[in-house]
Amino acid sequence: MSQQDSQKNDAAEKKKPKAVALLSGGLDSSLAVRMMLEQGVDVEAVAIKTPFCDFDCGKGCGHRVKEVADELGVKLKTVYFGEDYLRMLKKPKHGYGSGMNPCIDCREMMYGAAKEHMEKTGADFVVTGEVLFQRPMSQNNRALHIIENETGLEGKVLRPLSAKHLPPTDAEKEGLIKRENMGDIKGRSRKGQLALAKHFGVQEPPNAAGGCLLTDPAFSKRVEDAMEHADDIPSINDIELLKVGRHFRLTPAEKLVVGRNKDENEVIKALVEDTDVVLEARDHVGPTCILRGKSHDKATIAKAAGIVLRYSDAPKDEASKIKITIAGKEEQELEVVPAGVPETDALRI
Repeated sequence: MSQQDSQKNDAAEKKKPKAVALLSGGLDSSLAVRMMLEQGVDVEAVAIKTPFCDFDCGKGCGHRVKEVADELGVKLKTVYFGEDYLRMLKKPKHGYGSGMNPCIDCREMMYGAAKEHMEKTGADFVVTGEVLFQRPMSQNNRALHIIENETGLEGKVLRPLSAKHLPPTDAEKEGLIKRENMGDIKGRSRKGQLALAKHFGVQEPPNAAGGCLLTDPAFSKRVEDAMEHADDIPSINDIELLKVGRHFRLTPAEKLVVGRNKDENEVIKALVEDTDVVLEARDHVGPTCILRGKSHDKATIAKAAGIVLRYSDAPKDEASKIKITIAGKEEQELEVVPAGVPETDALRI
């Protein structure tokens, strides 16, 4: 072997390994990145946003992800799943978890985004903060195998926190990563993560995530209702509206959303579309409400008006006036008696 060939081989052997990490901003994913950086791996991060999981939303879907990436000193790429995510959610190949959470299909989309960035940047493998048996549907051996297999990433996904409980990855077999320095954490306890956080000098480890919004029973019912009554899939605006107010299914084609406080009233006003009917009590303090659907016949508007008054300060046993704005232009008034509690509860989603 010539000296030049020997130098080329030495350079190849010293090539710094590179990884793409799925970063949520929570403790687990940030610890996984820290473990890679400690081993000299060049890391770039991919953060996923969906209609149900936005950064700093307070629902466990990306605590301070941008700040965490800066703190770790890694380059961050944000990927947004919009209508494609909703189409998957309409009929996920692997079904739902406890609510409307399509965990396996969701992870497959995330892996796909990480794989695309891995190939684009010439990275060697993907890193995630997944912990074996932490999540019942998507973080068990069978699910992890399915996700890797169906995304073409078999052997290419390293889960540093639980690596010693999982088969060696290509990166470990090729010596890019030292398996003995990987973690042996599994289950729902956070003791292992907190010990690692202390090792890395993390002063204030974030609390455990609150879980995916789609696992919430009440919210899942709203999503299911929206999917069931959409011609194709709900719009992104429809999904944002699901996150606020009280929801009532008045007819198969129409739904009423009633604000619960001043902040929600403002959000509802911002989400009004041209085809919506906006209802508010004329002479009493009350909520801002949207009637969304197709027909807006007089009977349905009257039913909606009664519910609007039910949640206002209007007297419950006498008629009061409702201000109605149709398509952002036409204003009408309607006098109705507030709906009763049994009637209202029967329509609530």
